[in-house]
Amino acid sequence: MRELAYVNGEIMEIQKAMVPIEDRGYQFGDAVYEFIVSYNGRMFCLEEHLDRLQRSMAGLEFPSMERESVRGAILKLFAAAAIPRAGLYLQISRGVAPRNHQVPEAAGQQVIMTIRAVTEKPTELRENGAAVITTEDLRWGRCDWKTVQLLPNVLAKQKAVAAGVFDAIFVSAEGVVREATSSNVAIVKDGVVVTHPLTTHILPGITRMVVLGLCRELGIPAEERFFKTGELYGADEAFLTGTVTEVLPIVKVDDTAIGTAEVGPVTRRLAAELRERARA
Repeated sequence: MRELAYVNGEIMEIQKAMVPIEDRGYQFGDAVYEFIVSYNGRMFCLEEHLDRLQRSMAGLEFPSMERESVRGAILKLFAAAAIPRAGLYLQISRGVAPRNHQVPEAAGQQVIMTIRAVTEKPTELRENGAAVITTEDLRWGRCDWKTVQLLPNVLAKQKAVAAGVFDAIFVSAEGVVREATSSNVAIVKDGVVVTHPLTTHILPGITRMVVLGLCRELGIPAEERFFKTGELYGADEAFLTGTVTEVLPIVKVDDTAIGTAEVGPVTRRLAAELRERARA
């Protein structure tokens, strides 16, 4: 098992991987990315991640890239690393060109990847739930495209760390609950799962999609609709969904206990079912 990097077709040790100083991803955040994990040596939801990658690239008007070539590069790196529980980061920038706000006609896209062993969330968080805070949503208007423009997310996460909690949830000026810094958010009220609808204000999370599918299969009512902080504070249960986060219970928001301040039955069931499906 080796932690490796991939730079435009070449696989190498991560420490040897470099990108040019005038890469537009580095200078302008002009890049998109995906993060894909594996369970028991098998990539989870690879095709869904590729779907979202293509949508993000189209949103930024990147030149099209053969899906098969991207898939092949991912699988090649995954096979070379041979890490059963791996996290693979893929980034595609518009390319390298002299610094200019105007998009160059032919910069040549840069494809870089790293693969490492997944750092699991502490068992205590999964068993007992996490505390989070809310913060004003200051991000740009196309959060549905998975770009590397993540500075507001970084600052919000650091605010949560400074407050001694797990994460921060973005809330609009009108009080609408959006999503966390790297996860989607859902609440449970009277047995019904509620999560923000797919708009330009949230990322269409792969795990969010899988969990909604599980709700349909298991007969758990689910709604995609807007909800505000009052509903969040008054929920019976709440949880985050994400590629590494999986289904992570929330038991406290802004010092307000959610439900009984313990992991609820719906959250616990969905977390177990997701793990079961991912490991199958």
